[in-house]
Formats: sequence, structure tokens, C-alpha cells
Amino acid sequence: MTPEQASLETERLCRLAPVIPVLVIDDIAHARSLAQALVAGGLPVLEVTLRTPVALDAIREMAQVEGGVVGAGTLLTPADVAAAKAAGARFGVSPGATDRLLDAVEDADLPTLPGAATATEVMALLERGYSVQKFFPAEANGGAPALKAIGAPIPQVRFCPTGGVSLKNAPDYLGLSNTLCVGGSWVAPKDKMVAGDWDGITALALEAAGLAV
Repeated sequence: MTPEQASLETERLCRLAPVIPVLVIDDIAHARSLAQALVAGGLPVLEVTLRTPVALDAIREMAQVEGGVVGAGTLLTPADVAAAKAAGARFGVSPGATDRLLDAVEDADLPTLPGAATATEVMALLERGYSVQKFFPAEANGGAPALKAIGAPIPQVRFCPTGGVSLKNAPDYLGLSNTLCVGGSWVAPKDKMVAGDWDGITALALEAAGLAV
């Protein structure tokens, strides 16, 4: 898969809903119910971060939920890419980008949102062919004003900002011409997962899905 092809697919996924849930799953028993709750609330594209021992198993479980598109976040190495692909991930997300990682996702035909934090990183990814990128960590890097400033000289790149994005500030990003969607963890709080409050998570997803793009 070429970077250009990957960007077309990640743009398609980013346009399915204004928010991509960024999920940290500690208990495999939560995976399927969590995916069902989020999809029912209008958020079909789900990023499972590879930060816990059960993350790959969670991807396998969630990939079976009708209407969901499950991907793997926190891709750091070629081994992560291979494991995510084998688990059934349909896309990837990385906090940054290295040549080895990009080679791996392209060889694996795994469309990926590569992370960038500066104009130089954005330009390097664009030079390689990635016109859809992850702006990370968004709030720590100046938030929506910084992303707007990057968009002025580099308008051809579209972003999914992630990192510190919340229901309160998501509209600031979604109002920018270079933002396709945002990534956020607020739609799946740990306390609701532990309590099995799937209706509560669906309610949060419905609220997020209603954000204007």
C-alpha cells in the first residue's frame, strides 16, 4: 500500500464520525460490549491502543462487532504492525513516524495515521506521500491555534488531532479547515467500563457524534 493509498483510506475513516475513540482496555471482558456501545452511539471507528497486555485480544474481539472498524494505536515498531495486522486491525495510528515504521505499515498494507508535532515533521510525511496525519500531542503542542497555524502554509494536509482533546475543546479543532476528526478518550472513561455502564458510554458517544465537523 502506497502512502497515497493509505491517506485515501484514513481520510475515508476519519470522515465517518467527528470523533475516533482512543481506547485503553485493561479487561478483555469489556472489549466487545465497549465496541457495541460506541458503535450504537454513532462512533464506528475505534482505536485500541497497544498499551495493555490484552490490547491485541481486545482488537480480535472488537473486530467481530457489526458496524465497527477497529484499528491499533501506539504503533511503535514493525513488530507492533505485524501483531496488529494479525489481530485483525484495519488501520493503525502512531504517535510519531520513523522510516522503519512507515516501511512496515506500507509492506503490511495497513493504512495508518502517522503522528506529527511540528511543521518539519508534517512536511517530511507529506514528502513521503502522507496527506492525512495525526497531530499529537495536540494540546501540549499549542492546541487548535497551533494546528491552524500549521495549516496556513501546508493546507494540503488534513489531521486527526489527539492528546488532551475533550468534549469542551473538540469543537475548536473541528472548526478548522485542516481537521477531519479528533481522537479522544473521554467517550470511554475507565469508571464506566469497570461499572459495565454501557448505556452511559453510548450516551457519551451520541453526544460526541453530534459534534459539528
